[in-house]
Amino acid sequence: MVLVIDFTPPKNPTQKYTTIQLVLLAFAVILFSSVPLYFFTNTSSSPPWLSFTSNLIGTINFGNNCNMFRGKWVYYPNGASYTNVTCSEIFDHQNCMKFGRPDSEFLKWRWKPKQCELPLFDAVQFLELVRGKSMAFVGDSLGRNHMESLLCLLASAVYPEDIVSNKTDSRFKIWIYLNYNFTLASFWSPYLVKATETEPNGPTYNRLINLYLDETNSDWAAEIQRFDYVIISAGRWFFGPQIFYENGQIVGCHLCQRNGIKNFTMFYGYRKAFGTAFRTLLNLKNYRGITFLRTLSPAHFENGEWNKGGECKRTGPVSKLEMKLDGADLELYETQVEELKAAEREGKVKGLKFRLLDITEAMVVRPDGHPNHYGHRADENGTIADCVHWCLPGPIDTWNAFLLHMLKKIHGK
Repeated sequence: MVLVIDFTPPKNPTQKYTTIQLVLLAFAVILFSSVPLYFFTNTSSSPPWLSFTSNLIGTINFGNNCNMFRGKWVYYPNGASYTNVTCSEIFDHQNCMKFGRPDSEFLKWRWKPKQCELPLFDAVQFLELVRGKSMAFVGDSLGRNHMESLLCLLASAVYPEDIVSNKTDSRFKIWIYLNYNFTLASFWSPYLVKATETEPNGPTYNRLINLYLDETNSDWAAEIQRFDYVIISAGRWFFGPQIFYENGQIVGCHLCQRNGIKNFTMFYGYRKAFGTAFRTLLNLKNYRGITFLRTLSPAHFENGEWNKGGECKRTGPVSKLEMKLDGADLELYETQVEELKAAEREGKVKGLKFRLLDITEAMVVRPDGHPNHYGHRADENGTIADCVHWCLPGPIDTWNAFLLHMLKKIHGK
């Protein structure tokens, strides 16, 4: 039995309406119930998929009236399907229970789409769908966080053979599920494009980076043609200082504080990076895979910024009225979806598929799902809270329930 908890504020029972007011109220309810509330904080442009001519309409709707990505969290007392004991693939930074998180209620919620059900993740079903296939995650540590969730969910059926493709850097890894001939890989590329450090021995945070916006990172681009499914994501690294290069020349920068260089916002580099990544996939001669854009994963620092005492202490979901996507995060989200739309249009001509794995609305209201101070190794300074990555197990496991459902639709299951 699933107990549904509705966060909608109660109506005033004493309020009276005229007939015209009731008709207008009904129309407003119908109109606004189909659109996420947080999108209305930006009046300069509509959400990318609201245009009736959008090619993405057919790729993000499941069934006649069901969109998997629009819904709410409902209480689910059974909790997670794995623990940090049953899964050995959890990176210590996301191993919240191992490092003392005292509450577990954040594990007892399921995502409920508005007009249908999202089935629980089925490891055997997933492995059967990808039998003989290969899947790559390309992006930053949140992409790796997503992949680790998949490894843990699949562990209920079978563990893979662990192969390190780059012996000097464990951020590039490959796993093989021998019984299913399924290959899973991780490619570390936080900017998607070629990036170099201006000061390799400088500070870890706020390090100035050279971004070559029209050159893809060859670490993943040289290997990606052999993969059947590619999950692209990038986000928070673009908040830092960067110098932008195009055609080998400096065209501007973000927060570089150097005289004689034109200042751009980070959105300039962000759009160019996604455009270059998608264009690379479109132009690779032998790439026939399906590309998924996993949308922006929101951070939830409260009471200060990440380096000024900010933390995330909540223990349960919040309402859409309390937290919403706005500001820079909203613009980043809209930018990446717009670039996916452009790639999807060109992909149709070339026979390549691009799909939207839209986790953003579901995660905006889950400030309880981050490690906070419970995800650091015992030998680390735990004064800085992690309100960016997600505990394993935790709400991030829903991303793979989305992914499984999309694979089922792709394969007509």
